[in-house]
Amino acid sequence: MLDSHDLLAEGAERWARLTEKHRACLDLLLEHRTSKQIARILDISKPTVDQRIAAARVILGASDRGDAALRYARLKAIYDQIIYDPMQVPQGRKLVSSDFANGDPARTTAPEERASFLAQPFGDFWRPDHPPTTRGTITAVILVLTVFLVLAGLVIGDVLTRLISG
Repeated sequence: MLDSHDLLAEGAERWARLTEKHRACLDLLLEHRTSKQIARILDISKPTVDQRIAAARVILGASDRGDAALRYARLKAIYDQIIYDPMQVPQGRKLVSSDFANGDPARTTAPEERASFLAQPFGDFWRPDHPPTTRGTITAVILVLTVFLVLAGLVIGDVLTRLISG
């Protein structure tokens, strides 16, 4: 008669022989899915599902699909557990000073690389890392310039209208 150690060893050997594809089909079989449903979920053909389940039945020593699902569920409860290693928490991080001007590598690169960076409209003018006060100031200046340009356009339009009308 087999003792519990031999049964565990046999179960471990059977579990190791099951491939991920076998396990995927058997997992869905545990959910009472048909071969056709399993095939649709795994995006494979129905005969492939039947073949994988038949191979798993042989590995598990099961007589039919139901017996295979039962044996698989028992093995899964024992061998499909995630084993956690003790987590090693890294020591506190420390900041390292940057060799780049303002932490921007684009300012210290080769001239041809800098040219592509500065080719962006307004270059370094509107960066997302500006503090809110700087962004507010930039927005206010742009608003004042826009109002000035609109007023200048109106004045020029008025002067041209007077010249044309006589």
